[in-house]
Amino acid sequence: MQMKNKWTIILMTLCTLMLFAGCGKQEEAKEPVVGYVSSVSVEYEKENREESIQYSESSEEAASSEPEESPEEILPEPEPEVELIMVGDILLHTPVAKSGKKEDGTYDFSHLFTNVKEILDEADLKLVNQEVIIGGAELGVSGYPAFNAPYELGDALVDAGFNVVLHATNHAMDKGKQGIKNCLSFWREKYPEIAVLGIADNEEDSKEIYYYEQEGITLAILNYTYGTNGIPLPQDMPYCVNLLDETRIKADLKEAKENADFVIVCPHWGTEYLLESSKNQRKWAHFFADNGADAIIGTHPHVIEPFEVIETEGHSTYCFYSIGNFVNWTSGTGEGVANRMVGAMAKLIVGRNEDGEVYLKEWNVIPVVSHVESGFGNVTVYPLVDYTEELGARSEIRKQDGKFSYQYCLDLVSKVFGLNLP
Repeated sequence: MQMKNKWTIILMTLCTLMLFAGCGKQEEAKEPVVGYVSSVSVEYEKENREESIQYSESSEEAASSEPEESPEEILPEPEPEVELIMVGDILLHTPVAKSGKKEDGTYDFSHLFTNVKEILDEADLKLVNQEVIIGGAELGVSGYPAFNAPYELGDALVDAGFNVVLHATNHAMDKGKQGIKNCLSFWREKYPEIAVLGIADNEEDSKEIYYYEQEGITLAILNYTYGTNGIPLPQDMPYCVNLLDETRIKADLKEAKENADFVIVCPHWGTEYLLESSKNQRKWAHFFADNGADAIIGTHPHVIEPFEVIETEGHSTYCFYSIGNFVNWTSGTGEGVANRMVGAMAKLIVGRNEDGEVYLKEWNVIPVVSHVESGFGNVTVYPLVDYTEELGARSEIRKQDGKFSYQYCLDLVSKVFGLNLP
């Protein structure tokens, strides 16, 4: 019995050992399972990688659908340029003087330019043909035929923005030598920054040419008159008014061309009230052009005249024969008086291109109307585009020429300048 139990214990021990041995073999068989897990891991990584690629591509598409920030557009540097505006005759007829006289006896003429100041402000150079001498009230304020303006007219010109005053006119000597001296003293002492052309109280100043420089562009401006209404120049001041003289002008133009890029001549010339250029004007215009003038802006006829381009040996000269009156209330009556109420502002834009050449970029006219009504501050200048039928009907010039009207002004501008304004 003991032997039997002994063998039973041995057999059970062997079975146990075999069982443990078999279990070890099964553990080795688990390797393929590990391999399966590895393949799942690879597939998972592959799917993740594809999803990652898809996400990346969709992100790029989303990004590309958004507006890209373009770099700041580099604009070319604007060309250097100078803008010039010139207005016609300032005539201080008696009703115009009365429109500026205050109760205390002093004057205020700011109303004359209120409606054109915005246009003037756009220009660098603002020229005015100051028809009448500004000799001051001490010499007596007077109208036609021997004009004299109080100093307040000069104040109004400066307040309006004018920085070049042209005084070479047929009325420059209306108050004699003293008128010239008073006028120049006023400008010199009160507004030394204002350029005054056409008159002088000493020989040295009479020979000077006015130059204006801006952005590397230099302009020269010359001013002359055909005469002084028969009043002789003083023997001790024969240089006090610049006259149209071929020898002098030829020399001036030569000097101006040597020192400036663009030369403008402002002659006081022509035949009064003639709506066309005269033979004498055309002769002088070609003389200016032949001697190098680039532009001509004329005054004195008291009405507007055509403008044209004069071609001389490859050189173009731009000529405004007359820009008419700017401020006036003529005492004349009858047909044609209405013409004197229409003037123009001549506009030039001189530029320098990328090759360094100075040229005229733009030239045109801005038609204006002298509007006149009695009472303080009721004489003023309107751009024609701002004038109306109502204003035309109120103008007291209709008492002197019944043809005057808003439409008359439009028709005159169309006839002379070829401009059709609305």
